[in-house]
Amino acid sequence: MPFDQAARAATHQTHAAGILVMLATVLLFSLNDVLGKWLVASYAVGQLMVLRSLGALAVLGPLAWRALRAEGWRLPQPGLQALRMLLGALECACFYWAVGHMKLADAMTYWMAAPIYVVALSALLLGERVGAARWTCVLAGFAGVALALGGDLDGAGLPTLVALLGSVLHALFLVTARHLRETPDVVLAALQMLGGLALGLALLPAGGWAVPTLPDLALLLLLGLVATLGHMGVTRALKLAPASVVVPYLYSFVLWAALFGWLFFGEVPGWNILAGAAVVVVAGIWLYRMEGRAAARRPPAVVEGPG
Repeated sequence: MPFDQAARAATHQTHAAGILVMLATVLLFSLNDVLGKWLVASYAVGQLMVLRSLGALAVLGPLAWRALRAEGWRLPQPGLQALRMLLGALECACFYWAVGHMKLADAMTYWMAAPIYVVALSALLLGERVGAARWTCVLAGFAGVALALGGDLDGAGLPTLVALLGSVLHALFLVTARHLRETPDVVLAALQMLGGLALGLALLPAGGWAVPTLPDLALLLLLGLVATLGHMGVTRALKLAPASVVVPYLYSFVLWAALFGWLFFGEVPGWNILAGAAVVVVAGIWLYRMEGRAAARRPPAVVEGPG
């Protein structure tokens, strides 16, 4: 086999592996979201976040300690790190509260618009140049969100408003993450969980603490472990293939949310959610294709899932 053909075949295999890892990671995250939605019906968001964070830190803590020691205990841009921790914790709290009060597919539709918000926020807050084609994607994404809302923001209930707020916080979280690429991934993940632990503790007085059964305690801790595995899965997928190849498969979140919402909770998305989700997905994939062409100049718009 000529060298060029062998190289193309090897590239195709690694890209296919990256896509499979991303799809498996999204499925894992989606099952975790189902578990979170089920648990938040019995336990307050603050308690869920505390135990979820402790479960994750049990794995991430030693790894982050080792990584920081190798870096000479240097943490780049501590102020921005703190802002990212706050945004990640608030977004997580919004996500779990929202899925506890609305259909899983509805909430996921709003969160999947976050990468589109990233482009608009990068232009408005950071002065990044955004061409007409990418602005078209952004406007299409906003139209998809408006369609999901049914065109009536005034009639949106509190869960919908919390979901919208959470998706915007997720976008801001992603914008900050783009400027912390010098920080090891495991340190970023550990700091995110530390932020979730701190916010969860702050929310405990309002939500209270219910003594969990041993099976529920195991499941609450499992939330954090699965989130850790998901983060590692996304990181691995991005090492196997370019973001423009694998990141669009994150949108399979919407399909799993609709399927699992129906299977586990008897939820059937309305026509406006399905139509809005379709517009958001198409706009997002179109955007990522353009992002792929500019990958040498810009980092990917999103590398993490919601929650």
